[in-house]
Amino acid sequence: MMNINSALPAAPSVRPKASLRRFAWDLDLSQDELVQLLELTAALKRSPASYARALEGRYLSLLFEKPSLRTRLTFELAIKQLGGDAVFSNGLIAEREPLKDVARNLERWTHGIVARVFSQQTIEELARWSSVPVINALSDLYHPCQALADVFTLKEHFGQLRGLKLAFVGDGNNVAHSLMLTAPRLGVDLAVATPPGYAPNPEIAAVAAGLAAASGTSLTVTSEPAEALRGADAVYTDVWTSMGFEDQAEERRRVFQPYQVNQRLMEMAPGAVFLHCLPAKRGAEVTDEVIESPRSLVFEQAENRLHTQKALLLMMLD
Repeated sequence: MMNINSALPAAPSVRPKASLRRFAWDLDLSQDELVQLLELTAALKRSPASYARALEGRYLSLLFEKPSLRTRLTFELAIKQLGGDAVFSNGLIAEREPLKDVARNLERWTHGIVARVFSQQTIEELARWSSVPVINALSDLYHPCQALADVFTLKEHFGQLRGLKLAFVGDGNNVAHSLMLTAPRLGVDLAVATPPGYAPNPEIAAVAAGLAAASGTSLTVTSEPAEALRGADAVYTDVWTSMGFEDQAEERRRVFQPYQVNQRLMEMAPGAVFLHCLPAKRGAEVTDEVIESPRSLVFEQAENRLHTQKALLLMMLD
């Protein structure tokens, strides 16, 4: 486990000082920087043309070990809409040469590295050896860029974050971890319901509990969906079988069936909106009825990946 380490002026001409050198996990963004990023995201979404040349001449390396729709396209579009560009490479990053060599090549060609990987250790090694910023676009432990879009979507929909309750139902995976490390710091109460044996990483949960206590919010980890959904303003789920766990798919389908987000489960939280990071396995972790309902914000979340990542790039690239 790694150690834990004001709103922007409204004028579009004011650029935030690029001080972040890595976004390897959620806590690389301080609480103040989280607030700053959400404010900047709102400004970018309102007035994208005002920032169209903000990162002119900047280039990103996109290193993807896993397939992607939203992450790849939104990062490519983000840097391009800010005036820069990106180069893309897929496959295992260290298959042909050591990670430290990859990092020291890329730092000489581009201004930042975005990596979507199987292992968090790959992110850590890239960040260790690179002199340019490294962004975790998904690892086995964290999905911090997704969490940024999630909390922005909630703020956009409800007008504020403090006092909301978010219920996550399903696998205690990388998405759950990042929500646990991000949402409570912004005033959101979080309840995570997983089957026994599939709870979040206990070390990450302990860190998240400390963050929640310091922020005056609550964090609940339970095996009971009804407990998690009690009083929830939003219900979130993710696939039952993440990439890399395909050999467990049949067993997980059996274990997770009682945790399916369907109309009956949503009735436990009247008025709650529905969230999903996508792609969704319709008929598995969520029914088509729920994901297509007026309560669903999944495509708002997907759109907001673009806007929050534009803000992140502005805060990270010189």
